[in-house]
Amino acid sequence: MIRTEALDRLPVRTAVPALERALDDRGVAVLCAPPGTGKTTLVPLVLAGLTGDGPVRRVVVAEPRRIAARAAARRMAWLLGERPGGRVGFTVRGERVVGPDTVVEVVTTGVLLQRLQRDQELAGVDVVIIDECHERHLDADTVAAFLLDVREAIRPDLRLVAASATTDAEGWARLLGDAPVVEAEGVSYPVEVVWAPPARPVKPPHGMRVDPALLTHVAATVRRALGEREGDVLCFLPGVGEIARVAGQLAGVDAEVLQVHGRAPAAVQDAVLAGSSGVRRVVLATSVAESSLTVPGVRVVVDSGLAREPRTDHARGLSALTTVRASQAAGRQRAGRAGREAAGAVYRCWEQAEDGRLARFPAPEVKVADLAAFALQAACWGDPEASSLALLDPPPAGAMAAAREVLGAIGAVDAAGRVTDRGVRMSRLGLHPRLARALLDGAAEVGARRAAEVVALLSEEPPREYGDDLAAALRTARRGQDGYAGRWKQEVRRLSAQVDGAGSGTGTGKSPGTGSGAAPGTSTGAGAAPGTGAGSRSGSGSGAAPGTSAGSGSGSGEGRSDDAVVGLVAALAFPERVARARGEGAFLMVSGTGAELGDSSRLRSAPWLAVAVADRPAHAASARVRLAAVIDEGTALLAAGQLRVRGEEVRWADGDVVARSVARVGAVELAVRPLKQPDPELVRGALLEGLEREGLGLLRWSRDSEQLRLRLAFLHRVVGAPWPDVSDGALLADPGAWLEPELSRARRRADLGRIDAGQALRRLLPWATGEAVRLDELAPERIEVPSGSRIRIEYGGEQPVLAVKLQELFGLAETPRVAGVPVLVHLLSPAGRPAAVTADLASFWQDGYKAVRAELRGRYPKHPWPEDPATVQATRYTSARLKRS
Repeated sequence: MIRTEALDRLPVRTAVPALERALDDRGVAVLCAPPGTGKTTLVPLVLAGLTGDGPVRRVVVAEPRRIAARAAARRMAWLLGERPGGRVGFTVRGERVVGPDTVVEVVTTGVLLQRLQRDQELAGVDVVIIDECHERHLDADTVAAFLLDVREAIRPDLRLVAASATTDAEGWARLLGDAPVVEAEGVSYPVEVVWAPPARPVKPPHGMRVDPALLTHVAATVRRALGEREGDVLCFLPGVGEIARVAGQLAGVDAEVLQVHGRAPAAVQDAVLAGSSGVRRVVLATSVAESSLTVPGVRVVVDSGLAREPRTDHARGLSALTTVRASQAAGRQRAGRAGREAAGAVYRCWEQAEDGRLARFPAPEVKVADLAAFALQAACWGDPEASSLALLDPPPAGAMAAAREVLGAIGAVDAAGRVTDRGVRMSRLGLHPRLARALLDGAAEVGARRAAEVVALLSEEPPREYGDDLAAALRTARRGQDGYAGRWKQEVRRLSAQVDGAGSGTGTGKSPGTGSGAAPGTSTGAGAAPGTGAGSRSGSGSGAAPGTSAGSGSGSGEGRSDDAVVGLVAALAFPERVARARGEGAFLMVSGTGAELGDSSRLRSAPWLAVAVADRPAHAASARVRLAAVIDEGTALLAAGQLRVRGEEVRWADGDVVARSVARVGAVELAVRPLKQPDPELVRGALLEGLEREGLGLLRWSRDSEQLRLRLAFLHRVVGAPWPDVSDGALLADPGAWLEPELSRARRRADLGRIDAGQALRRLLPWATGEAVRLDELAPERIEVPSGSRIRIEYGGEQPVLAVKLQELFGLAETPRVAGVPVLVHLLSPAGRPAAVTADLASFWQDGYKAVRAELRGRYPKHPWPEDPATVQATRYTSARLKRS
């Protein structure tokens, strides 16, 4: 029996007529309705004709998460007085509950993507609703783009609704061709905001880490809310680990503590969504409860202010979720959960002053996520560049280039970016392309079941209590009875069936290569793995596992340990993360990124690792390994074979030229021997690298050479052309103009030290114009003063400096000039100490000399101190010697 009363109470009902008119007129619409108004449950039923008098239509509702898809289907079936699988069903990865009478089917966006790739017409479907589109998940953006293509090209009759829990719908309306925006008013009650920051500063989140002090504060805030308010408490936390930790700190509270997230057992999810049975509840949830799920009975929200978003470090080959500050939009959504049924309160665990500095909206996944899966979907759709897809935000060019490089390296696309048969098969596995490659190639080596076991572990990271050893985690999952183990076993069955059903070959006929970051064709191939007898092979692109014949192709995996199987499959999935030990729990990945294990890890003594999960904490030099498998060198070389190269390296290292022959896999060196006769051009380049790093001081600089450089720099600054620029940058920009032929003859650092820099600089003088002969005229090295002495001029400052004893300038009325610039005269005492500084000698003789004379004549009585220096002979001697001469 249809629960008419419950349907009538849903606020979105008032907006349904406008939505139906918009779809009748335009075929597209944007529906904005706050959480809990019924947009996810009533609207599909109405559009399907299951309530009211409308015609029966088949409706597909796309949800961003499995938990939301199941919950929406169960709720709609309950409203119809049925169970899922009747007129309302759902399909998520690994689970399909539909029947012959199903009219409304709730699916995840990932499932809908797969369906569109198989059947672009969506035969039999009349309406598609993309729910929670404001969350900007990549799958949802892609589904919308594909559906718009379908409407434009082959199904103009297909109706499309973008449903959003926020009023920021302008972008979606433009994307859908200026679609009408239908807004539904929600029933909301006042929500009091209580600012509850920690008493002491906490560390900001970085990577997956959250300061335990903040989690302790969140738990204390939940206790405070229970004491100050009535009703159930909904607490938002970034992830499963934080939920578990806060749940542990809430032991003993007078309430039932429930945990809601994508990994929660179905029974727990149902219990949360069913509402309270008389016992007060504390629901600890991830952002899934912001808009995708409605939790009845909530009067209080405690918001940690944190969320998880995907991030990709293309330079280091790391991709993972990271903890970020939740956006202002997320904060409003979370707070609204407290005012659904009555007046409520939200406790925000941060300072009020911080709120205005938060991002307005969460970052669209297309801007920050790994785009390999998106690029494969676009290639399968026939648009490898994704240039014609209608997307709210275009994918970043760099991220798309990196994604296409990965796809090319694993054989999913050809050199032109077109999808291969292998790529099509990968796209239909419901896995990231890396994992699809590991499943297909791993199945050919170890059998479908064992490859599927490892890939299932990699597709959903095991709980932290499983440890960081991937092989040990596999054994734990096999015997486990927890929720994760149950989902893992279900995924293993699904993947095994998919591989067995289509055979385990790759379908390419030629190895696509095994690298992920290197462009195809840049390496020499794996060659023979030491100690294994294995060579490069075609077909799977993975080579043979250690200890087997490369040509066996048995795919049985018999005789191999779990550790060997897990290591091989993990290395096939992430070849650029294959890592070699360098001591004390530290490793170097072939990508060039350093990696470190925890102090208590049992993997610290491994010679090689296949790193499955790693993140790089802020300000850390190395990545932190969170999940890995032990492998041997043979497996490492086979998995990362496309990154294996052998060549000559001549470079500047440790203060000299290093010339060697190196065999390496990526950044990891395998064998090194010195080069006796390196290429002279490479040596020259290494020497220039040394000059750039350590400076021109590597050359031989005498005092005269240094003075020559300063003189030339002065003329370049004051006169300009044709006098050369002799700055470091200019000299290193064209070393051939002044350092040849000595540079080409040099072989090491010592040879640079033999090059006379002054002689080399003279090659830059303007000999061709004849100006070179004027060097001593324009910028003389020395100036003759009235005493007859030739005094060196220093050219290092803004003005040339002449440091000379005062008595040697008697009779010189005007300041000497160099290239028209007056020199700065440092007048020295008879002992050579500065007595005065002037650039205007005439003024000094008139005004300054008297004061200097009065101060120094008593100290140096043997030297002349005439009252009128203009009339006295200049001298560098004492008065007595001057009389004798």
